[in-house]
Amino acid sequence: MNQEQTVQPSVGERTVRKVMRRIIPFIFLLYIVAFLDRVNLGYAALEMNQALGLSAEVFGLVSGIFFIGYFLFEIPSNILMHRIGARIWIARIIVSWGLVVIVTAWAQNAMHLYVLRFLLGVAEAGFFPGIILYITYWFRAREQARAFALFMTALAASNIIGAPISTWIMDNINWFGMPGWRWMFILEGIPAVICGVVTYFYLTDRPDDAHWLTAEEKQWLNAELAREQMAKQHQKRYTTKDVLANPRVWHLALIYFTLVVGLYGIGFWMPTIIKLLSGKLTNTQVGLVTMIPYVIGGLAMIAWARRSDRTGERRMHAAIPPAVGALGLIICAFTDDPYLSVLMMGVATAGIYSFFGPFWALPALFLSEEAAAVGIALINSIGNLGGFLGPYALGYLNEATGSMTASLFFLSGFLLLCSLLTLAIKRQTLVQHPETKMKV
Repeated sequence: MNQEQTVQPSVGERTVRKVMRRIIPFIFLLYIVAFLDRVNLGYAALEMNQALGLSAEVFGLVSGIFFIGYFLFEIPSNILMHRIGARIWIARIIVSWGLVVIVTAWAQNAMHLYVLRFLLGVAEAGFFPGIILYITYWFRAREQARAFALFMTALAASNIIGAPISTWIMDNINWFGMPGWRWMFILEGIPAVICGVVTYFYLTDRPDDAHWLTAEEKQWLNAELAREQMAKQHQKRYTTKDVLANPRVWHLALIYFTLVVGLYGIGFWMPTIIKLLSGKLTNTQVGLVTMIPYVIGGLAMIAWARRSDRTGERRMHAAIPPAVGALGLIICAFTDDPYLSVLMMGVATAGIYSFFGPFWALPALFLSEEAAAVGIALINSIGNLGGFLGPYALGYLNEATGSMTASLFFLSGFLLLCSLLTLAIKRQTLVQHPETKMKV
């Protein structure tokens, strides 16, 4: 027995490290490509809107229609991934969205863009919740928040590298008489197609299929994951048919909606907010300064998720960050100091990003794998409708009031609501296993 106690931790630590090194860097890369292909329309607009005669209102609809296709096909896509397998289905998603992005380079009018952006949402639907579900196939509850956070730091990375790459392509590549904004779609869509092909050969569906794990490591990981599944099923089993009527899942969906309003509100308007609040920066300086809040957010996200995993607590770790983010936006609304503005935008971004790791560890605490496929997709699809509301509301308020103050208060209000809704989750132990208790 003493020998077992000395060997097992070594096997466990080695296995977790192997899984982390094999899976997280790759899905991190995939999410960078995905998010850049989602938001590069904003960079293209610098030249595309004038070239195609798009008004601001039309461009707003072109941007937002992505989320309609995404919303409609999110749940079916995740159900198919659970049945077909992650390797095949995620590869299909990535290749199809890359092809849609490439074809966007030949759009000639607003109608083409409406159709293509809707199809992009359909193609990408299921990727994010599919990856979240995939992580639960490989990581125990105690490591999931860190795994989610490491994966989602790609949000920060895509914003840090996306602007210079996209604008450089637009300014420097005009091959065969095609303008730079068209080449941007082609050159940023090709990596997605390549990544999709690589995914088919690289990704491993389940631990039993992992040739890169030893038999002992597979046995240890399967036993740990099975133990957690048994604990969830013993407490309360939610089937796929039940999950859509589960109030706890809808509660999480509402929480995520309020957070995503802030996420995309900040994401689309960060450069404008920084420039308006500082008033002393050139456009180039704004682009460089905009990177700073995302660096802060990425670092905070990882540190906070590690703390959540270490303590085994999820509810407060998900509730505190949005409140901190709201405080940063409120202070930002009251200052004209450029340095304090950037610092507070960093605080706001850190608050929003730090929410993700603990939050996405919550559904897997009480849903079986099959139910989680539907539940996670529902939460993400409802939540991403906030991506339609946030940017539009900010644009409307900014135009109506002539300043960003009301917009910042609007975002902070949703982040505070997110914090309160998270605190309203019933506090109880959902999963128990011999070494730790994971709590909401």
